[in-house]
Order: sequence, then structure tokens, then C-alpha cells
Amino acid sequence: MPWDVIIFYLIAAVCITSAVGVVVANNPVHAGVFLVICFLNIAATFVMMGAEFLAVVQVIVYTGAILVLVLFVLMLVDPDDLPEFHTARPVQRVVGLLLGAILLLEVGAAILSRTVTGARGDATAQNIAAAGGNTQALGRVLYSDYLLAFEVVSLVLLVGVIGAIVLALPERLGEQISITRRGTISLGHPRGTDAALPAGPAGETPMVDRETPSPTPEPTTAGGRTLIMVTDPDERTTVGTRP
Repeated sequence: MPWDVIIFYLIAAVCITSAVGVVVANNPVHAGVFLVICFLNIAATFVMMGAEFLAVVQVIVYTGAILVLVLFVLMLVDPDDLPEFHTARPVQRVVGLLLGAILLLEVGAAILSRTVTGARGDATAQNIAAAGGNTQALGRVLYSDYLLAFEVVSLVLLVGVIGAIVLALPERLGEQISITRRGTISLGHPRGTDAALPAGPAGETPMVDRETPSPTPEPTTAGGRTLIMVTDPDERTTVGTRP
């Protein structure tokens, strides 16, 4: 048996074993580690098939971005808040095993009964080598024949990013407003000391006193003005002229 076939079977065995470990692991962090091993072995399979670009994308996108995000979420979330996936749910286990077995049989039947029909495409080894490699050949096809589809996918990703920002923005604004209200400083003139203050509207008492909730904050005089620390910007005395 050639060495490349032996290495392929070894990589495939490690990939399948780590995929099973992702499913059966009780600890989410252990499941994430098994997922890293599975992704790396998939990248090695791409390298053996001559698809170096897909191998690099597999490592950068899945192992380097998505999986790191998943692990960060698992580390930030309290493990006690996570649902128990492996306890007291025998029905779900049986259903999952049955669905997995059916899917495995379908994939196996498709592989064993596969027959090559029709003419082969232009992506032959000679054409790929003439184009400078699979990365160059893939780039030419992607940005020429499938340019419109590429732009549509880019718009979908952009909409997803904007949607995430919009969903997170109101909560962030609410937190900022709450922080601002907790540290509001109100400036007010001492009553009856500034004759230049305008009177109130017609038909209204010149001095309108607003009831201040107890306990009343202690004012501090600074430069002829009264500096009052309040927790609500509305909790201040309306300034007017004394009759």
C-alpha cells in the first residue's frame, strides 16, 4: 500500500475520532479541543488533495476565527448556566444515533455507487498547473464567472454585520444614558440673588418650586452659583425670580 494512502487513512481516522469526541464530550471545552483536531485534520486532507487554498482557509476561518470565538464564549459563560446535553435525555440520544446512522448510510451508498458520467471539466491538473496553481485558478474563476454571486454573498455578510450592530446598539445606548443620569451635575442660581433672571410665563407664579425628593442633596456654593449633585437631571429646583 502506498505511503500517501496510509497517511490518508490515518488522517481520516483521527478526523472521525475527534468528530465523535465533539459529540460525546461532557465538557464543552474538551469538545472544542476535539473540534480543533478535527478541523486541522480536514485541512491536512485538503493539502493531500492538492487544494492548498482550501486548507489555508480551513485553518484561518474555522480554526482561527470561528472556533476561537466559540471557546471565548464558553469561557465567559458560567458552566452552570449551560444546558445539560448528556443527562436524562435517552430519547434524544436514540433519535440522534438513528439520524446519524441514516446519514452515514446515505453518504456511503452515494460513494459506493458513484459513476463518472459525461465530460470532465476544465479543472484538470495540467490546466491548474498552467494557471500558476489552484489559488490563481480559483481566483480567476471566482472573480470572472461568479462575480455577481460573490457580490451577493458580500452583501449578505454586510447585512449580517449591520444587523448585529443594530441589535446591540439600543442596549449600549441605554447603559450610557443610565451612567450619565447617575452622575449628573445641576447648576442653579441661589433664589432671589440674581435680578437679571427672566420671569416665568404669563399667568404663572414667578418662582416655581419643584418638590425635591428626600433626602435633599446638600448644595455647594461656587462663584455665586449653587452646585448640586443629583441622580436624576429632573431633580432640581426651577430657577425664577422672587416676587
